[in-house]
This record gives sequence, C-alpha cells and structure tokens, in this order.
Amino acid sequence: MASAHQAQNGWKNLVPPVAALILVGLEHAHILHADNTGLFLVASILLLGSVFAAVHHAEMVALKVGEPMGSILLALAVTAIETSLIVAAMLGSETGDNSLARDTVFSAVSIVLNGVIGLCLLVGGARYREQGFRVHGTGSALSVLATLAILTLVLPNFTIARLGPQYSPTQLMFVGGLSILLYGVFVFVQSVRHRDYFLVDPDGDEGEAHAPPSTGATAFSGVMLVVSLASVVLLAETLSPALERAIHSAGLPVSFLGVIIALLVLLPESLAALAAARANKLQTSLNLSLGSAIASIGLTIPAVGAVSLYLGKELTLGLNEENMVILMLTLFVATLTLATGRATILQGAVHLVIFGVFLLFSAVP
Repeated sequence: MASAHQAQNGWKNLVPPVAALILVGLEHAHILHADNTGLFLVASILLLGSVFAAVHHAEMVALKVGEPMGSILLALAVTAIETSLIVAAMLGSETGDNSLARDTVFSAVSIVLNGVIGLCLLVGGARYREQGFRVHGTGSALSVLATLAILTLVLPNFTIARLGPQYSPTQLMFVGGLSILLYGVFVFVQSVRHRDYFLVDPDGDEGEAHAPPSTGATAFSGVMLVVSLASVVLLAETLSPALERAIHSAGLPVSFLGVIIALLVLLPESLAALAAARANKLQTSLNLSLGSAIASIGLTIPAVGAVSLYLGKELTLGLNEENMVILMLTLFVATLTLATGRATILQGAVHLVIFGVFLLFSAVP
C-alpha cells in the first residue's frame, strides 16, 4: 500500500516540471512571452509545483539510501533550488543587485525561527496546551544556526580587508569552507553520532517509519529529481526579470525578492513542520525547521560565493542596522524559547510578533 501511494505521488509530481520545461521551450522559441500577465501566473504556479516535485523526489531517493546520506541529498536538492533561484535572479537583474543571497538567507532565518516555529508553537499550544521537545537536539541545532548567521550576515560589516559589507575573496572562501564543514558535522551528529538527541523517544523512532521505495521507483525519482531541478533553474531564469518589474511596480524594495525566494524554497518543509505540530510531534517540527534554515546558510552561501568568485562579481553579505537588530532579537528569543524543553502559545505569539516586524521592514525599510 505504501509503495502504491509513493508511486501515485511520483506520477502526480511528474506534471509540473514537465509542463514547466514545455513552457520554457515555447518561451525561448518566442511563441509565448513571460511578460504576459496570464503566462506569468501560470509559470509561477509551475515553478511552485516544480519545487514541491523536486523536494518529493529527493525525499524518495533519501528514503532509499538511508541516513546520513538521505539528509545530505535532500539538503543538496533544496540548496540547488535556492542557489539556482538566487543566481538566475542575480544574472537577470536589471539593477545589477549583488545582495540577493544575503536577503534570501536572512529571510530564510527570519521565516523559520519566527514564522514557521512561531506558527507551529501557536497551533500546537492551542491544540495540546503545552508541548515538549528535547533541549539537547534543538539547542545544538540553534547553536549551529546562530554561528552561521553571525559569520555570514553580521561579521562582513566589520572586516578591514574589504571596506563595506563584503568579505575579501580569501575570507569568503575560508568562511564558506567552514560553513560546509560545520554543516557536515551537524548532519553527522543529527543522523549518526547523537541521533537520539533529535527524537522524542530516545529508544526509538518518532512516528511511523516510511517503507523505502522500490529500486524502480527510486530510479524514477532520481530522473525526475534532475528534471525538476532543471525546470526550476530554467523557469527562474525566465521569470526573474518579470518578477523584478512586478516587485518594483508594487512599490516594494528590490530586497523583497529575497523574501519571495525564501518563502518558495521553505514552503514544502514548512507545511510538513506545521502538520507535525498539529499531530503533537513538535520535535519533528523543530528538526525540519531548524534543519532547513541551517542548510540554507551552510550550503547556499558557499555555493553562491563560489559562483560569485567564478564570475568575478561582488557579493554583499552584511546586513544593515535594522536587520541586524531583528536578527539579534530573533536569535535571543529563540534561545530562550528552545532552552526550556516546553512550549505554549505565548512563545508562539512572541515569535509571530517578530515575524510581523520582519515582514513590515522587508516591505517598508
């Protein structure tokens, strides 16, 4: 029954990326034009569907290969999506903006720690009054996330080798390498060495284990993963100029594109985290949320940094003053929330208030 359900989902996730590739082909053949409003909406829906499809197929392959390779594969797939969206937008930008990676990663951290976790705590607390989680696991994840966030988003503002909010090439390569190394250690600890830290029951798995797909289904998901990622990359390249013009027409700052990209990339894992909170599995919610944010920084920044060095483009990483305040407040409140092992609707409300402030200053700096 599980295999039949997986196969059904696999075929259902076949349509968006294939349709996206057809649409891109028609657009490049000048039969269709992305500037058309109706086509822009269709392409946006297909882009969202392709992201969901890529995550689904990555999860299927991850189930087959097991841990820790499964977590690494899933993170690499999500990173490929995020990096491709950022690079495509940077190359297609009409303003030559080089701070999109910073805006996207900062948005991802704020969305996860304030929006996703806040909503999970609020929904779970309203339904079950109080929920518990393991401090050893969440505290470890938060320490990794805080370290990566400060190194990539705050420290560049205070370096001397390169004036302004950028790292020098040597500094960028060194911090990028350390980010990948720290992410690798985190995955090893979460999946192998101290796996029990991230389970509600340290003597067993949390929830029902999914049966691994068959070899044929895994091969199908592997092929479709490549197709889905290709459709995301090509659609992002096609939509990027029109999306930038739409943001400008709405009176929003260019940096708001980073919020859109982060929301798009984080949506599949965020929905899964919310569903886990509703099922009284808050630990699963926190694992999904914090893991996606860590991957967003630990893998995306090195990847975009490598591309920027290869293309000879400057990469602005340091946040401005108001966003640094929001980041510091976010990390401080998250530390207080995740240090107790118990959560109620109050903590959820606090995080959602900070999330509202983040959205306000993203739209009206």
